[in-house]
Amino acid sequence: MSKESHYPTYDVMNAQHAWDDHTRKIVNERLHTGGDYSYLTVLEAEMLRSWCSLLVDDDRAEIIQFIIEHLDRQLASGLESQRKPGLPPAPALVRLGLDALGGSCQRLYTDHFFHLERERQLQIMQAISTGDGLPYEAWKHVPQQPFFQKLLTLTLEAYYSHPRTWSEIGYGGPAYPRGYVRMHPGQLDPWEAKPKYEEA
Repeated sequence: MSKESHYPTYDVMNAQHAWDDHTRKIVNERLHTGGDYSYLTVLEAEMLRSWCSLLVDDDRAEIIQFIIEHLDRQLASGLESQRKPGLPPAPALVRLGLDALGGSCQRLYTDHFFHLERERQLQIMQAISTGDGLPYEAWKHVPQQPFFQKLLTLTLEAYYSHPRTWSEIGYGGPAYPRGYVRMHPGQLDPWEAKPKYEEA
């Protein structure tokens, strides 16, 4: 789908000369995906491709692939900043949820989630987000709302760390070591993005 930006001529990567070497390397790596997974299976990755695309309303292949690989790295690491009592660790939670998603789609529609029509996919996601995913037998061992929330958090975390997204929202990228000079409301440093209606 088409994304309209308030900053159509802005490219945050033009500012990379102002970043230190370590930061430049990290950000540039986000523009290159490999397609290999440490934790996810190919089937899980394909379910996530459709799921994450719907969550951010964006189907650009390179950005969605970056999101999937970010999820894969996070799940493979097993690291979590916090987890509510009684919930399984994130890797187990996501795997249980994707297994239930796949099984429920096969039972109800005899097809994979990623083959279903967009409206059907959205209906399924909406039901899971409120804990009402069907059939109940497929979801009885999965905390649906935490599963949905975990994928939402990881997806948005990745989406808004991609340089193309930064450019579209006018984010100037890492401030270190350059820093900001003009700090008053409405003032912009010369290198910051200007909305298209302010461009001269």
